[in-house]
Amino acid sequence: MKQFLVLGLGRFGSAVATTLVELGYEVLGVDTDPEKVNDLKNKITEVVQADISDERTLSELGAKNFDAAIVGIGSNLESSILTTIILKEMGIKYIIAKAQNKLHAKVLEKIGVDKIVFPERDMGIRIARNLITPNIKDYIDLEPDYSIIEIEALPKFLNKTLSELDLRNKYRINVLAIKRDNKFNLSPQAKDLIKSGDYLIVIGETKKITELASKENH
Repeated sequence: MKQFLVLGLGRFGSAVATTLVELGYEVLGVDTDPEKVNDLKNKITEVVQADISDERTLSELGAKNFDAAIVGIGSNLESSILTTIILKEMGIKYIIAKAQNKLHAKVLEKIGVDKIVFPERDMGIRIARNLITPNIKDYIDLEPDYSIIEIEALPKFLNKTLSELDLRNKYRINVLAIKRDNKFNLSPQAKDLIKSGDYLIVIGETKKITELASKENH
């Protein structure tokens, strides 16, 4: 079973920690704030109050034995950067770190963080996109201009096959999967019919997908 180390138990860190436990994984959460530690003592595998930017502390907690570490420190840049450097020197296999701004992200990237996240920014983008295009339910940014997006079947999609929709030629969008009743068809065929309530998981240029979904809202 994979084990995860979550350093910093604010809203981001605690959400990651509790979700991982709900998914069946073991999590050690660490924070300097006794209140945050107390709040999570019955919600995650183990939680400890300690200085997360202290090398000796991290070593005693066995940080190097975890499959991945999540650095959820956002407000204290010095602590975030120092903690990340210590984790890299310990040889942690995979590190995810929360960034407060672009400069913070650049420093984390230079250190060698495997994945940098901007929780507040990403949530803001998600809300804005949902306001403009309610048909878009979820997305994963691949590059600045390309995404994997889950889009609710539009009215003009219904009772048509993927071949008839011809999204690849019309919009340069590829359909990766069709979700129906929470079950996925991961190898959709040209003859597959789209029904009401279906969701399409598509990949392509973000602007093209957004434009397609927006047309149904005006």
